[in-house]
Amino acid sequence: MGRKQGVKIGAASDVFDDFMMPSRYKAMYGGRGSGKSHFFAEALVANAATNQGFRAVCIREVQKTLKESAKRLIEDKIIKMGFSHLFEVLNDQIKTPGGGTIIFVGMQDHTAASITSLEGFNVVWCEEAQTLSARSLELLRPTIRAPGSELWFGWNPRNARDPVDLFFRGMNPPENAIIRRINYDENKLFPDELEEERIHDKTSNPDRYDHIWNGGYEPQAINAIFTRQMIHDARRDVAPDLDRILVGVDPAVTNTSNSDYHGVAVCAVGDDQRGYLLEDASLHGSPHEWATRAVAMYDKWEADGIVVEINQGGDMVKHTIESVRKGIRIIEVRATRGKHVRAEPTSALYSLGRISHVGTFPELEDQLCKFTSSGYDGSDSPDRAEAAIWCFAELFPKMTTAKSEQKEFYGHATAGGWMG
Repeated sequence: MGRKQGVKIGAASDVFDDFMMPSRYKAMYGGRGSGKSHFFAEALVANAATNQGFRAVCIREVQKTLKESAKRLIEDKIIKMGFSHLFEVLNDQIKTPGGGTIIFVGMQDHTAASITSLEGFNVVWCEEAQTLSARSLELLRPTIRAPGSELWFGWNPRNARDPVDLFFRGMNPPENAIIRRINYDENKLFPDELEEERIHDKTSNPDRYDHIWNGGYEPQAINAIFTRQMIHDARRDVAPDLDRILVGVDPAVTNTSNSDYHGVAVCAVGDDQRGYLLEDASLHGSPHEWATRAVAMYDKWEADGIVVEINQGGDMVKHTIESVRKGIRIIEVRATRGKHVRAEPTSALYSLGRISHVGTFPELEDQLCKFTSSGYDGSDSPDRAEAAIWCFAELFPKMTTAKSEQKEFYGHATAGGWMG
């Protein structure tokens, strides 16, 4: 709901002006000190003060006590904005003019049946929306259905696969939505005390600074050679015309319920000479099942070959694929260096913005961000990521030759090759 004229919202500055207009969804994401929560709290109070019978619900995924809610912030705004005579603050809710209410709930406590009690509410404000589960988002959206009702979301991004991020920042964001990234430098009321904290974090906590203050994704492993931000910044929803397509396979050693996945990834080089990750088709299963999946991806994408890492299985890997389809082109590669060393040339291309993910591949991206300069920092096997890395190594052959030929990537030469 839009606020009525004459109600002053102190936290508002130019950056918040768009959010004054009616819209089904209002989504703000960013770092600490941006004023997101203060704006939404003041907007909630202003709407309640000027619309008789206004009903709002403030939601978190988990809310064990009201101390974890926005109730105290809203109470402070009621006083600061001079509306104390209009509201009745109770232990578990705030009564608004004309018989309305502001309540505070945890979505984890609701079922599909109980959530229907919110059908007639005018506004939902989801705090810390990065913690909201896919189930909660799915329950909430169709429940809020009063005429002109709005859903407000504020969050500091953690991961591209968080449901709220996928919904608002994915390939298909909702229509009738105002979506903005807002940080401390756009908040005209950013306090001096927080500025001191920000400067301290910039020098003493550089690994987490971007997440804390700029709304970047949660940092990956320490000294990671891939970052979530570089992956997200280069993401595309459509690939260009493709010159060469490969299917990469990194088979698991065993086939049990506790085995690693068989990594199966589809990668390509476009006519723009950039790399593209097209699909993560990794799976659990038998050797015949991963081979069948690899051949299916080969057919689906009209690929030029299947790249297979053969350290563990030797000739058996090739035989397994040929048992599904004889005559298919198989490119065998053998690892002679550590996982992180094999990943470094590909990470260089990512850092230069020369590889894009066409869509979102959460599990594979998680694995990429566990590669560090000293090893793979994960308890799982980087099967999905390795399948893609093998593909890109084959698609960009200069990365697999002697380092003396890699000056364009690193600016220096040392003996040896990156890959076997």
